[in-house]
Amino acid sequence: MALSLYVETARWRAHQQSVLEAFPGLVPVAKGNGYGFGNRRLAEEATMLGAPMLAVGTAYEAAEAVEYFGGDVLVLTPYRIGEDPVPLPRRVIRTVGSVSGVRVLVGCRVVVECMTSMRRHGINEPDVPKLVTALDDVRLEGFALHLPLDRPDGYDPVQECADWVDRLTAAGLPIPAVYVSHLSADEIGRLRGMYPGLAFRPRIGTRLWLGDHDALDCRGTVLDVTPVAKGDRYGYRQLKAPVDGHLVVVAGGTAHGVGLEAPKYMHGVTPRAKNLARAGLATVNRTPSPFTWNGRKAAFAEPPHMQVSILFVPGETAPPTVGEELRATLRHTTTHFDRTVDR
Repeated sequence: MALSLYVETARWRAHQQSVLEAFPGLVPVAKGNGYGFGNRRLAEEATMLGAPMLAVGTAYEAAEAVEYFGGDVLVLTPYRIGEDPVPLPRRVIRTVGSVSGVRVLVGCRVVVECMTSMRRHGINEPDVPKLVTALDDVRLEGFALHLPLDRPDGYDPVQECADWVDRLTAAGLPIPAVYVSHLSADEIGRLRGMYPGLAFRPRIGTRLWLGDHDALDCRGTVLDVTPVAKGDRYGYRQLKAPVDGHLVVVAGGTAHGVGLEAPKYMHGVTPRAKNLARAGLATVNRTPSPFTWNGRKAAFAEPPHMQVSILFVPGETAPPTVGEELRATLRHTTTHFDRTVDR
């Protein structure tokens, strides 16, 4: 009785191969909750893909990844002076976003991140000349460019990458490789055409592991079904049933990530209208759950519990039976499944 992730394994791996073919030099990313699969599983998949390098989010994740991935491990979060020391083997490469950080990591393998229009991490243009001497005491593996997902106002990520390559080249810095995020295959192709012989290595997670939605199926097991009459009280808060119906207890609660949602920035009228509609339903305690029954999203009867969710199925709809599984639309990067089932 679990919240399960079913995987059409052959199809899923075929998709991985197609992404690998479209992005030569690909560096698989396994971080956080492992995109719903767990980082260990993704490390095993990366090994089967023949990837010589795996990217992880933090030094703590790297310390675990080296136990089940035999190649190089790239830490994406930049090193910060004074961070907690984590014992890491020589095959772990640290990303660094400051000149001072480079100077501290004497003898280490490093990738220097450059500040892009993301405005998140990285060295700025005035820092480039300072790198010339700072890099003498480290093993430079390359430079990293993390690009935004959206392309507003005619923004061209290829030009932003080219500007950084030209800037580094003009300073006389070696460029063993350029690690890029959020570029299409065509955009990387343009860069390779502009700079023949320069290695551009795409770091890819979401497209690689979650790009074929139809290969993945999320389901929660129905644990209990209880009939209620209009006005009956139920749950932690002793709410009243709005009409006759059934309370359906399904596997999957806040510990799994069910009911947790990241803030969204909305563009345009339609997304705003949908958000207002959801807010309107919430004000009358009819918040849609991610679980589907009878062709539509079932409403939460009350906020999800830690391990389970309680759904309300109105009396005019026949409820599911105990042991059935309800399909769920879940965000893989924030969901912790009880089990993954390969089919």
